[in-house]
Amino acid sequence: MLDPYKTVIDEILRADLDAPRKQRHTVTRIFHRLVEEHGADVSYGVVRYYVAGRRPEILVKSGKAPLEAFVPQTHLPGHEAEADFGDVTVRLAGELVTCYLFSFRLSYSGKAVHRVFASCGPEAFFEGHVHALRTLGGVPRTKVRYDNLKAAVARVLGQSRGRVEADRWIAFRSHFGIESFYCRPGIEGAHEKGGVEGMIGYFRRNHFVPVPEVSSLAELNEMVEQWDRQDDARRIGSRPKTVAEYFALEQPLLMPLPEEPFETGRLFTPRVDRYGQIPVRTNRYSVPIRLIGKRVRVVLHASHLVVYDQNVEVARHERLIAKGAVRLDLDHYLEVLVRKPGAFPGSTALEQARSAGRFTPVHDAWWDQARKIHGERDGTRALIEVLLLGRHLPHEHVVAGLAAAPASRRHDRGRSRPGGP
Repeated sequence: MLDPYKTVIDEILRADLDAPRKQRHTVTRIFHRLVEEHGADVSYGVVRYYVAGRRPEILVKSGKAPLEAFVPQTHLPGHEAEADFGDVTVRLAGELVTCYLFSFRLSYSGKAVHRVFASCGPEAFFEGHVHALRTLGGVPRTKVRYDNLKAAVARVLGQSRGRVEADRWIAFRSHFGIESFYCRPGIEGAHEKGGVEGMIGYFRRNHFVPVPEVSSLAELNEMVEQWDRQDDARRIGSRPKTVAEYFALEQPLLMPLPEEPFETGRLFTPRVDRYGQIPVRTNRYSVPIRLIGKRVRVVLHASHLVVYDQNVEVARHERLIAKGAVRLDLDHYLEVLVRKPGAFPGSTALEQARSAGRFTPVHDAWWDQARKIHGERDGTRALIEVLLLGRHLPHEHVVAGLAAAPASRRHDRGRSRPGGP
């Protein structure tokens, strides 16, 4: 239906080449002219699709299109690297989620180190660097190329190379001796670190197709490390040596790592609410119920968080990916549940323990037997007392103890352990 009007559109686009920049036709204006001046019966979408493809063609034929050229670069061994994030889809614990693949690539050898995180925030940015630099065994001598990630750049200063860097990033790169180089914003800047851009695409196509299915990010990152080792054997383009062979020449030329570690986690000091939970970013996590009303110290890492009470670790959780989610540890609620056994069957902590495989069919069988012998309330309390006794033991020991111990005998606190004498 558009064919009779294509020559009209082409003439409008050619005339625009000599028109003032702010008085050239938009797609909407072209569409209205076709309808009003030519009686065209076409949709706006069809016109937009044609103009999007035809405008650059007319510009190239006119000779006014800027010449797109790329200048070959030579990289000295041990001197330069590039770093970036790319999103990947993973089936994590049965749920399809978006995670973030951090890539750090040495420019000379093409040796790349990858790590998958739940987010691409500062914690993941720093931890990705620490993992990469430790794996490589050193730091590039001159510069590492970045785009304008919020973890590093607080503000871009106009069209120049100037950047206002984030305070924690300044401290981090000063600690490791990293010299940062920031690419131009937009697609033009992507060409300035084409090595890592291409590496992320290659890694995603070759190792994340089909979509990996894992139970945890720790399991996935073990696979990622294995894939990195496999990729060391490949040749990039027509280069005569493998990535590993070039890296063997480059690695001794890297700067040594600092002896002191850098704390990559982010610090929070939330107050424990009446549900025994603390807010961290957009999610909530449980802590021991005895800490209700107190302030605790939380160190948030890219994949997990650790809670301290007066420098003593009191809780550790895998970091949640979804926003507005809650992660509860059943052990944190046992002291109150032993006094309120009626709240145990419907508790959210119990539901999450089942989903995570921490409350097994062995637990359920022992509980059913205890309730038959002692009644609903006392049988449930007996189970909670057993869980209290075993909460500092390895999980498999508790399960084995329940499988061996009869529910006919009460396991009062301080008298016996599951499976014990």
